[in-house]
Amino acid sequence: MGTKVVKFGGSSVADAIQIQKVKEIVLSDPERRFVVVSAPGKRFPEDSKITDLLYLCKTHIDNNFTPEHVFQVICDRYRMMEMNLGVNIHIDEDLQEIRQHLKPGISADYIASRGEYLCGKLVAAVFGFDFVDPAGLIKFDARGRHMPEETQKALSEELAKHEHAVIPGFYGADPDGNIVTFTRGGSDVTGSLVAKAVGADMYENWTDVSGFLKADPRIVKDPIPIKNITYKELRELSYMGASVLHEDAVFPVREANIPINIRNTNEPDNPGTIISDTPHEHTGIITGIAGRKDFTVISIYKNMMNSEIGFVKRLLAILEQNEISFEHLPSGIDTVCVIISNKELEGKLQDVTEDIERKLQPDTMDIYQDMALIATVGMGMNRRLGISAKLFTALTNANVNIRMIDQGSSEMNIIVGVENDQFTDAIRAIYDAFVER
Repeated sequence: MGTKVVKFGGSSVADAIQIQKVKEIVLSDPERRFVVVSAPGKRFPEDSKITDLLYLCKTHIDNNFTPEHVFQVICDRYRMMEMNLGVNIHIDEDLQEIRQHLKPGISADYIASRGEYLCGKLVAAVFGFDFVDPAGLIKFDARGRHMPEETQKALSEELAKHEHAVIPGFYGADPDGNIVTFTRGGSDVTGSLVAKAVGADMYENWTDVSGFLKADPRIVKDPIPIKNITYKELRELSYMGASVLHEDAVFPVREANIPINIRNTNEPDNPGTIISDTPHEHTGIITGIAGRKDFTVISIYKNMMNSEIGFVKRLLAILEQNEISFEHLPSGIDTVCVIISNKELEGKLQDVTEDIERKLQPDTMDIYQDMALIATVGMGMNRRLGISAKLFTALTNANVNIRMIDQGSSEMNIIVGVENDQFTDAIRAIYDAFVER
């Protein structure tokens, strides 16, 4: 029998009704032996996530306000879940222990982690599985940096003792036993670490969407699902904003050659999307389209730039000195463009341009703001003739002005820059050109 590690996001464990769905999913497949859970998410649009409420408690404490009213909302919600699930985990004892820590000096990581901790205990009781606290198993150093090798060893040794277990996501501990959390969405990382530790055959990540889609459904009506995607394609699309799971969750399972299956708790019969390094056939030429708005392009022209040794190095040094990271750096014989997120440039654009003028002495320098980047991604694109022509023709026919073109060295993506106000038109035009409805 194989082993599957299953992780359920906040929407999947938002209340007792959702947790019953989770129970049916897990118990329907005997290979689903290890379960990782997030803290309860929103039950309805106006609701609050438990993690947000816990952080709000911390904010109240830091500002010398009592957190009791906020914490009471958390207590009521967990008590209701315990009652509606028909289990008794003595949750009042855990809540009272947490309440005693709600005082100045409390760690934000500790209080935030209690959402997953309590949810894990509830889910373990409902399933009849062992509860395994990741504190002491998922290891961080004294500076809060994750220690993957030590984590792998500790998790493997502990989980080998359990036939079935529920593990809270999001947190571990440092050598002194202090709770340390991953960044938000870090339960995905916990699931990936557990999958690697137990040598899983599959890591199922259950959420409220049925995998990846070829385009953003807020822009393209009813986009086609992506059944299979490689890790490289996922990286390209996630970088441009089409992310369903935490980016750091990919690396542990990819190292162990474990595929990821993105599934929908509310549509358990939908096969979702499989992420792996296994070559696959796509529906159509491209895998997907994704993009982001709000970039600035600094375009520099200098005659004989190509013969001026170290020109680009000095340009990047200017960005480094201003603590700015860049997105792309397309260039020509006498030109180079640096594309930077507007967030990176906040309050720094004038300093950067003045440094460029003084240190590089360009013949001309143009600034294009409010730009958007769109990536068209597909592993097989480099084997198809006329892809670029087809893409540019589609944009031309949609009256979209292309301000920048950058094709990655892997030849699996083409990135175009357009103005923000033409972003949606451009994505729709590309989708219609490559995807049969």
